[in-house]
Order: sequence, then C-alpha cells, then structure tokens
Amino acid sequence: MNSYYPQHAAAFGEILRRVAGQRVAVIGHARPDGDCIGSQVALARALASRGVDVVCINGDPVPRRLQYLVTGMNFLRTDAEIASHLDRVAIYVDCADQARVGERLKAKFPKVLACIDHHLSNVGFAEYNLLDAGSAATCEMLAGLLLDAGLAIDPAAAKALYAGVMTDTGQFRFQSTSQRCFVLAGELVARGASPAEAGHELYERESPGRLRLLQRFLTSMRFECDGRVCVGFLPLGVFAETGTTGEDTEGLVDYARSIDGIEVGVLIEDKPDGGVKASLRGRDPAWRLDRIAAQFNGGGHACAAGLNHPEGVAKFYPRLIAALGRQLDEGRARPA
Repeated sequence: MNSYYPQHAAAFGEILRRVAGQRVAVIGHARPDGDCIGSQVALARALASRGVDVVCINGDPVPRRLQYLVTGMNFLRTDAEIASHLDRVAIYVDCADQARVGERLKAKFPKVLACIDHHLSNVGFAEYNLLDAGSAATCEMLAGLLLDAGLAIDPAAAKALYAGVMTDTGQFRFQSTSQRCFVLAGELVARGASPAEAGHELYERESPGRLRLLQRFLTSMRFECDGRVCVGFLPLGVFAETGTTGEDTEGLVDYARSIDGIEVGVLIEDKPDGGVKASLRGRDPAWRLDRIAAQFNGGGHACAAGLNHPEGVAKFYPRLIAALGRQLDEGRARPA
C-alpha cells in the first residue's frame, strides 16, 4: 500500500488515541470553502466511525453550493447551538492561524489539540500541527492520512474530500496540482465520490444574483504594475444590490487572474467596519503572495493568499499596489 504522509503517521495516530472516548469539535474557518467543509465532514465521519462523539462548528453558514456535502451532519454555528459543546476537544482544519475561525470561536475554543492544514503561512498554534505546504488541499492531506491509517472512507466522506481537492486545485488546473492529487482523487472515486456530481454542484449552479455580482466585479477592474496586476472591487452595499452574500465572492478573483498577461489577480471588498478584505491569486509561486498578504496581517499560499485589514481602500490600495510592484520587479530582475 502507498504511504502518502509517512511524516505525519505517528502524530495522526497519537491524535486518534487522544480523542478516543472524548467529545470532539472539528472547527473550520470563517467563510468556509470546499476544502474547509470537505475536511470537516471527512474528519468528523472518520472519528464517528471509531465511536467518537463529534460535531462540526463554523462561525459562518455552510455555503449553498456545499450543502450537498453535509446532509445528515451536525454543523453548529450560533452561540445558542454551541453553548453545550464548549468542553469539547478542539481540532482545527484548513486554518493557518487560530484567528482564522473568527474571534468569537477563537475565544470559545482557545485550547487546540490539533490543526491539520496545508497553508504555507501556518504558525503552528496547536498541540499537534500536521502541516504540509506541498499539498494542494487539506482534503488531500486528510485523504492520505486516513488511507495511511487504514481508516474507512465512506461514500459521504469520499465526496467531501473530492470536493475539497477539486476546489483548491481549481478543477485540477492550479500549479499545486500534483500526481498525488490525481492518485488520491482516484481512490476517492473508487470509494463513492462522483466527479459529475461535484462538477454540477460546485460549478453549474450559478444564481442570477451571483451573475450580477460578477458583472459588478468585472466592470470595476483596474490594471496596475505595467499591466501585470488586475484588481476588481466590491463596494459596500453590493450584496444587497445584487441579492447575494459573502459566499458568492468565491472564485471571482480568478477572473482577474485569468486575463492573458496578468500575473496577479486581486479582489478587494469593502467591509462594514471600514476596513477591507482582499484575495490575491497568482500564476507563479515565485511571487510569494503569502508574503505580500503577511505585510497586511494576512497569509495563505505562494499563489493564493488573503487578508483582512482595518484601513479603508483609499489608504490600503496604494500600499498594496506598491508591495505587489516591488515583488514583481524583484522577480523580473532575477536571472533566468
């Protein structure tokens, strides 16, 4: 049998030993995406199959496109729902730092037994940190870890893991996509994941509001850094105007990145508190967008990063463009 993550086998085994007979909460990040929800579903189902009392907790609702993954699962969100679960052992998934779950959940679950994550910027905040920046998705890691440990992956867990790998690889297109991604995807299909179902649920269920939001984003685009950076904006009030929510921003930044000649695509969203949320997507890992985001207290991957910043767009925007310009110029100056 292939061993996908031998470097984490001992730690994962110890985590399984520590949670035996415990009440566990599998906690995901704010504004959950496919990799987050997929990781939560799969890990929770694997633990439940071993007799562990487990629930999933998120600060934000499960997005509409991902609802098909959580049928029959116990996902909790509000203070009232989680009030009787604060004694649970916390395992974080797909979180580069503890604040990624939101300040409310961070305060309620300050002690973290384990974190399973693939972000390059992860700070190692748990007792056990299973980190692999070479993995395209946390779901890729979990698929390998579960198989290495000989744990059963039922059809519901298989399709959840497949969705996470599919979304975080951009439908198996991003540079992070490796041979291991395809091998594990095949293992998941063998266990019940359906590529057709995932493709339909994740990419073929556009709402009219989402298309209106996309239209607003496209018409707002600016080109910076000698045409190598494309930035689109979502102003305050745009969700109400288009009949959308924050979850409908997923994937918009990829339209900016996909333009021929663009090295970095950016989405900047105004927040009600006066700050901004920004998503960065790049073609080349040499640009190290995680380092750009870190300058504004964010993080992520070399080609995909994000941040929340208290400054408004008027102050934030020129600082971001200057940072991107420096990074691109340094890359251009490197010898081939």
